[in-house]
Amino acid sequence: MTQPTTDASAGPSGGFLAEFKDAVSTRAFLLVLGVLALQLAFITSYIGAFHHPEPNGITLAVAAPAEQVATGTAQRLGALPGDPLDTRTAPDGTTALAWVGNREVDGALIVDPAGKTDRLLVASGAGASLSQALVGIIGRAEAAQGRDVQIVDVAPAAAGDARGLSSFYLVVGWCVGGYLCAAILAISAGARPANSARAVIRLGALLLYSIAAGLLGTVIAGPILGALPGNVMALWGLGTLVVFAVGAITLAFQSVAGVAGIGLAILLVVVLGNPSAGGAYPYPLLPPFWKAIGPALPPGAGTYAARSITYFRGNDAGPAMLVLAAWAVLGTAVTMVRAVLHHGRGGPAVGSGTTTGPAARTPGP
Repeated sequence: MTQPTTDASAGPSGGFLAEFKDAVSTRAFLLVLGVLALQLAFITSYIGAFHHPEPNGITLAVAAPAEQVATGTAQRLGALPGDPLDTRTAPDGTTALAWVGNREVDGALIVDPAGKTDRLLVASGAGASLSQALVGIIGRAEAAQGRDVQIVDVAPAAAGDARGLSSFYLVVGWCVGGYLCAAILAISAGARPANSARAVIRLGALLLYSIAAGLLGTVIAGPILGALPGNVMALWGLGTLVVFAVGAITLAFQSVAGVAGIGLAILLVVVLGNPSAGGAYPYPLLPPFWKAIGPALPPGAGTYAARSITYFRGNDAGPAMLVLAAWAVLGTAVTMVRAVLHHGRGGPAVGSGTTTGPAARTPGP
């Protein structure tokens, strides 16, 4: 008599629910819920930041031969409905021009009381949408006074840098490389380093990657594509710092939260960081929340510094570089401390489970 056979590939008996429980673990189900939350946060953040740009607090210097004319014009423009401008007076046109070049103000209006035409100094290298918004606001205000405006772009975007966005895209690319490199290091050998020596190895590998990524990104954006004409060495240094800062904070998140730390890094850098970076819409055009957090996050700090290096001779790049350095130091410190504590507790070599056997006794870097 032929004996019944069983299909080795068949799942456990008990119907669909048992099959589902066997196919999808509780941990996997929770991770999928986390991905859904991250996706919805992504949609909310990007649409929230970009769906209705409204100028607010664009810094504008006003200069005129007579102080009372400059003061009166500044007060009139500063009182426009919606507060689109944050005005201040400059002693003269030369000073106003210097302020724009130093990134102390977003633009400057040079008033000519003897004529009917004033000069508006803008800097499209800081973002075309910002300079266009300023031109529109001042143009309407001047027309209401029966005056004309001559537009002078004192820091124009390069011919290959459409709308001044290349700096932003370069920094986004560096950020992506930073957290992907850190994620690969975690996936290949466990989210949490087994000890402090392994943590140093990971950070060292990340540093070497950052140096290479910073250089290659700069060469592509500058000499090869001609999009960014800034100092190559300065942009290389910035790129190295951006990649390492993002990678280090990703390693830190992973050392604390395991594989879920990759999602936390994406939340910080992509979901919150990219729309608030001032790329497509510089800070004066963003809603208050994104305007407030942008300068403190790596994409925003990197974008601002890259534009400063490219179009403003590095002026005002220092604070943004300090922000990136702070993220790099914080990520390195957390990664090292967690590695020491993890080793001291005698925990498993890999950080996202309780695996035993050779994989747990002989972890990779």
